[in-house]
Amino acid sequence: MSFKILVTPVAFNEHVKLRNVIERFLKSRIHDKVDYLIVDDGSDDGTTQVIGEYQTRGVHTIKHAKRGGVGAAIRTAIQYARRGGYDIIVIMAGNDKDNPEEIPHLLEPMIHDGFDLVQGSRYLGKVGSGGDMPFYRKLATRLHPWVFFILTGRRLSDTTNGFRALRLSLFDDKRINLDQGWLNTYELEPYILWKAITLGYKFKEVFVTKIYPSKQLGGYTKMIPFVSWWSILRPLFYLRLGIKK
Repeated sequence: MSFKILVTPVAFNEHVKLRNVIERFLKSRIHDKVDYLIVDDGSDDGTTQVIGEYQTRGVHTIKHAKRGGVGAAIRTAIQYARRGGYDIIVIMAGNDKDNPEEIPHLLEPMIHDGFDLVQGSRYLGKVGSGGDMPFYRKLATRLHPWVFFILTGRRLSDTTNGFRALRLSLFDDKRINLDQGWLNTYELEPYILWKAITLGYKFKEVFVTKIYPSKQLGGYTKMIPFVSWWSILRPLFYLRLGIKK
C-alpha cells in the first residue's frame, strides 16, 4: 500500500533559518517521496519572500493573514492535509532544529507497523542530543514528561518535541477537537499527544536529534519562560480535570 504523505514546517519570522530548512529538505533522501507545505504564520520579516523563491521547486505554502500561533499553524496544516486526502502528516520546526534526513525514522513505524502517532525524542536511549540547548529549555523538556507521567501513568522521554508524524485518521475521532481557540499557541501539540495516548491509539517514540541554532542566527526559540511553559502544561491539567475536552 502506498501512503500519501505531507511534510510541514511551520514558521513565523524565520527568514534567516528557513532558507536552510528548505535547502536541507530539498537535498534529503525523502524529498521526492512526499509533498512539502510550509505554513507561514503571518510573517512580516521577509519569510514569505524566502518561501516564494522555492515555489517552482515543489515547495507549497499557506500564509495566515496575521499571526495565530504555532497551534493555529499546525491546525491549518492538518486541515489542508485532510482536504487533500493525505494519510500521514509530518510536523517539523521551521527554525532549523529538526533534521529532514530523520523523517523516515518517524514514518517507518507508521507505514510498516500501523502506529497512529510517532513522536521524536532527543533523549530516547541515547545521550541527550539537544545541541546547545538553553538551560531553561532543558528544565522544561525534563519537567513536562514527569507531569505527563503523573497525570496519565504513561512514561515518555520527550513530550514537548514537535517533530512527529500523525496518521490523519486520528482526526476522524470526534473526541479529538482541534477547533478550540485555547489551542492556538503551544497547547495544541500536548493536546494531541494526550488524546492519542489516553484514547488508546498506537503510539511510539523514536530517537531524533534536536539542534538549537546559535543566537547569531536569530536565537534559540520564540518560547517565553514561564508564560510558554504554562501553555505546554495547561492542556495536561485541563484535560485531566475535565475543564476542557
